[in-house]
Parts: sequence; structure tokens; C-alpha cells
Amino acid sequence: MKFTTAALLAVGPFIASKAGLAATADDVKLVNQCVKDNKNEGAKKEVVLKYCTCMNNKMDNETKSIAQWEKTHPAEQRACNREAGWE
Repeated sequence: MKFTTAALLAVGPFIASKAGLAATADDVKLVNQCVKDNKNEGAKKEVVLKYCTCMNNKMDNETKSIAQWEKTHPAEQRACNREAGWE
């Protein structure tokens, strides 16, 4: 099964609602870009999606991409790696 942006758009609101948040268009855009940026990093698609969602949820009114933000927030990156099961 090919993982597509359309699939993320369909599950984006579900993921955000599980976190107790309302998904916005910006959230979906940031998570989609993060998934795209990490697609060749060796993790399963579900793990990447969980990681990207976790990182997005930790960001508070940021204007940076997740890739930019994670470089200056290593503690959050480690926490999301653990939460997603990305070892």
C-alpha cells in the first residue's frame, strides 16, 4: 500500500483528535512535509507518521517546519522518537 498525502489528509483529523487537538490545515501541511522529509530514513510509514504528529503537537505556534524546529529541540525529538518507536 502506497502511503500518500491523501491518506494523511484522511487520518490527520483522527490523529489530532487522539491527541485532544483540532487538526488545522497548517498542522496537516507540516505533518505531510515531515513525512515526506523522513520517508527514506528507514522507519516504517506508521512510525514516521507518529513521530511527525508528536513533533507537530509539541510545537506551539511555530513558523518553522518540523525539520527546522527539531534541530533546536533535541529533547522533544528524543521524546517523539521514543513515543513513535523509532530507534
